[in-house]
Formats: sequence, structure tokens, C-alpha cells
Amino acid sequence: RLRRASGATEIVVVDNASDDDSADIGRRHAGRDARVRVHANRNNAGFGRACNQGARASHAPWLAFVNPDCLVEADSLERLRTHLDTAQVFGLIGADLVGADGSRDPAARRLDPTLDRLIAGAGRRDSLAAPVEPAMDLQRVDAVSGALILMSRASFDAVGGFDEAYRLHAEDLDLCRRVRNAGGAVAVANDVRVVHVRGVSSRSRPFFVEWHKHLGLWRYFRKFEWASEGIVRRAAAFAAIFAHFAIAAPRAALRSRARRTPR
Repeated sequence: RLRRASGATEIVVVDNASDDDSADIGRRHAGRDARVRVHANRNNAGFGRACNQGARASHAPWLAFVNPDCLVEADSLERLRTHLDTAQVFGLIGADLVGADGSRDPAARRLDPTLDRLIAGAGRRDSLAAPVEPAMDLQRVDAVSGALILMSRASFDAVGGFDEAYRLHAEDLDLCRRVRNAGGAVAVANDVRVVHVRGVSSRSRPFFVEWHKHLGLWRYFRKFEWASEGIVRRAAAFAAIFAHFAIAAPRAALRSRARRTPR
């Protein structure tokens, strides 16, 4: 799909020590297309670090970070770039992500995960979802999903790329927050729909994914909300995040087992 994508001048595949034939598949594509390069890491150092690695290996003026489970259409990336180019704003853009069944992914439009919102939402996946404004082709939001992000290299370099201290999850929230703190805009293109087949990592390693998801939220809180909160609310944040982990991790494991059980 990326090879067919309009405007894709370079395709950098960063493989984080996968234990299947993903890297070999990438190399076969590289053998057919000079734009494709594969960087196979010996260990999985995290999503943000891999994204930064891919950006450093590219010389393109625009950067698109695309998850392997994000099924872009031939014109998806070009339309996103045109949106940002036309708006002439410093920042980043995401797409209208939908599941295989066509249902909208709430992570495509998100609010900042403040303590009040986390408590009010009781950890629900959609608790940070921002409302959809279908009449707006380009909708400003606090954050978009890291499954598909497009931004100029100038914007990426200006904020220092992804924070590599996050292992998995919340690094996209962090990047969007820093773009906005730098005076930039974060938006979602409501007229660019892309299928995102979610949950592959969660199904194979549920405890690992849930642990790093909650650890990422804790790092985000420490980084952006800590200074404005008192000791009681800081303790409440810690309790809320990791109490939810104690509930979410077993549930994720049970869902994963149910999917693998033959019917």
C-alpha cells in the first residue's frame, strides 16, 4: 500500500525485532522498489525510538508515521499533506481512522488526559474521545492517534521528534502536546478515511501492552500535569492509573485467551 501511495518518495521500514518473517517481507519489497529500505533492529527499543530512527534515515521534507495495521489508500498521504500545506500551519495531522467494520476509532480525536478526565472516564477507552465535527474537513483537536501521523520535517525537528522514554502508548499524546505547546496546530482530516486494524499487539502480549500503556500515562502526567497539581492529587493520579491497570490487565488477558480458543 505504501508503494502505491501517491507522493511517497521514500519508504523506511523499521522492524523492532519481530519474531516472524516481517523483515524478510520488507526486504523483498526493497528488492523490487528502490524507495524501500529496511532497518531490522536486534531488540525492541520502543515505538517512539523506532519512529525517530525512521525519520533520521529519511531526507524527505514531509514525514508520515504509519503503523503496519493502518491500511492507507493510494491518495491518503497526499491528501493529508495537501491539508497541511494549504493551511500553512506548523503542526501535525491525523486521519479519520475506522475499524474494519467501519466504526470510528475514538483515538483519532482525543482530549488531553488530565486527571479529572481520567477519573471521570473511569479508564474507558472512549473517555478521552473528542466529538466529531463532520462539517469540518479539518478539525482541530488536542491529539490524534500515532497509528497515522503526518507532519513536516521542520515541525518534527522543532519539537525534537518522539520522546523515546515512552516504550509503547502515550508517545503520540506527548508529541501532540509538545507541538501545541510550541504554538502549533494538531488536527484530524475528517474527509480522509483510513482503516486501522487495531489490537494486534494487545492480543499477543496483553499484560505487556497494558503495563506500558499505563506506565506511559503516568509519564505523561509527570511531564505535563505534575507541576500544577498538589500532593493529594498527584497521589490520586498514581492510584487511578495503576488501579485501572490492575483491572484492565486481567481483562485484556481473558479477551486474548478467548480469541485464541478454538470454537
